[in-house]
Amino acid sequence: MFLVTQIIGLLVVNSYLPKKTLVFNETSNQFENVTIEQLPKGFQPPELKTSYDFFSIFINILIAFIIAIGLMFLLSKIKITLILRIWFFIVVIIAIGLAFNALLKQFISGEIFGISYSFLFSLIIAIPLSIYKIFKRNLLIHNLTELVIYPGIAAVFVPILNIWTATLFLVLISAYDMWAVWKSKLMVKMAKFQMNEMKIFAGFFVPYMTKKLREKIAKLKKSKTKKKGKSIKISLAILGGGDVVFPIIIAGVFLKFAGVIPALFVVLGATLGLLSLFIISEKKKFYPAMPFITAGIFIFLLIWYLFQLI
Repeated sequence: MFLVTQIIGLLVVNSYLPKKTLVFNETSNQFENVTIEQLPKGFQPPELKTSYDFFSIFINILIAFIIAIGLMFLLSKIKITLILRIWFFIVVIIAIGLAFNALLKQFISGEIFGISYSFLFSLIIAIPLSIYKIFKRNLLIHNLTELVIYPGIAAVFVPILNIWTATLFLVLISAYDMWAVWKSKLMVKMAKFQMNEMKIFAGFFVPYMTKKLREKIAKLKKSKTKKKGKSIKISLAILGGGDVVFPIIIAGVFLKFAGVIPALFVVLGATLGLLSLFIISEKKKFYPAMPFITAGIFIFLLIWYLFQLI
């Protein structure tokens, strides 16, 4: 699922990369190169020309990220789950809408009140999926929608980062992930809060059962004296949404500035980095995935760079 999401992410990001076209200027009587933004109105990035512009945006993203984490932690502490569920619901609608719009805008043209028909149709598709995901809690719908949520989110961030700020962001996120999982346990607490209190989870999760547990469930189903409300604990393999979206953003930035080959190297490195974590990890333990993913990305970018020198 991780790898599929990365590939979808590259396709979505590519569809939203700014396009250059020739436009005739009647004042100068000459054709001029004009950059046309592909993101829907309201999501288009500011004009960024210098490294200072990108660094300023990076600082703003960092501050927003800290505020978002702080707000989520505060709301989880005071048990205001409704606000968090609404927050998730809105983000999910927008992200799914952006992902579907990447496809539909190729076939549907026109707009109303400055909003493209393709984006409106995409939101119409996104709303019932989001309702089912957040409020109905279907495992299949949850994981299927995750495949397109993170590509949609990445499409917003790629235009406002360059290679240097994206790389710095990756390093900082990895350091934060290690601290939040191994030291403060903040990410562990937030993951448990999402699943136990909010009844939602931002990321992939796959239940797995031993043969013994399957037999226990089978016996319970056949039992004539079923106890009302009886429950059985089932283990879950989980992967946080941040661990999925950040590699897409990095791959998208490299796609924008360096081309498709280094972007694919990023995807391959991230996937193998995550695979290495799965191989060495132990059951019933939480691990920060980003350091492993980041290490994989850097190793494969180094390989790509060395190929350039040959």
